[in-house]
Amino acid sequence: MQIEEIPPGNPPFETPFAWIGGEGQIHALVDRFYDLMDLEPGYAALRAAHGSELVNARDKLKMFLTGWMGGPQHYTEKFGHPRLRMRHMPFSIGIAERDQWVACMNQAMQETGVDETLRARLKDSFMQTADWMRNRGV
Repeated sequence: MQIEEIPPGNPPFETPFAWIGGEGQIHALVDRFYDLMDLEPGYAALRAAHGSELVNARDKLKMFLTGWMGGPQHYTEKFGHPRLRMRHMPFSIGIAERDQWVACMNQAMQETGVDETLRARLKDSFMQTADWMRNRGV
């Protein structure tokens, strides 16, 4: 699943990867996302779902988002097809985890200066994907 091309009428960027500012900006976004998860009590359920260490999760999300936004396909080259739902099945993901993931990512996008229009578009895509990942009703 890759975010679709940017429709005409938006800023002159061919992909969200270019719009966000490339790989360095995605890395800053992901680092802030995981830092917030550790710092903010409102993301406690999300943090608990990630286990004791976040190094691998950080690296994988950086690689995945880089490709998903239209940049180099580091994740696919290293791990194959993302198979997001299958890879997340071992984790208990309900409404609280979904909502905390999207809120944490939205806060990270805000704090790292992601353009407001792009942030809104990404937030919608993240919500759809996060909702699809749920494997619990509540």
